[in-house]
Amino acid sequence: MYPQIWLVIFVILVIAEVLTMGLTTIWFALGALASFAVSLFSSQLWLQIVVFLVVSLIVLIFYRPLAVKYVNSRSEKTNIDELIGKEGRVTEKIDNFGQTGRILLNGMDWAARAKVDGIVIEADTIVRVKEVKGVKLIVEPALDIYTKEEQL
Repeated sequence: MYPQIWLVIFVILVIAEVLTMGLTTIWFALGALASFAVSLFSSQLWLQIVVFLVVSLIVLIFYRPLAVKYVNSRSEKTNIDELIGKEGRVTEKIDNFGQTGRILLNGMDWAARAKVDGIVIEADTIVRVKEVKGVKLIVEPALDIYTKEEQL
């Protein structure tokens, strides 16, 4: 009876992996497959469980980093990620307290806020994008006119 149980567990884990594609259950599916093989030769449940745990853990520790590296090597930055570090021109004064500010970047108009509260960035100033929060670009003047303490 144990071989069928391990085979069902294996199939369920493989289906879960196919549905999620998150590299989360495939390691345990391989452990279940190893336990299935052991169950064909031994009826001792404790041995099958130990094999399941050991094989799952070994595969997870040694192969997951390689698989994640391979899977993530194909990921591409989104357009919004590519804006970080680019420079644009302020078209409307940036004032965090007044909740105003727009910049022109790559031919597109963006809402913008200053990285440092209390700083007003006048129109026609060149700014550098530091991060993106929602649909707003968080910027600072491209010229480093602030001291390091003020930027922190």
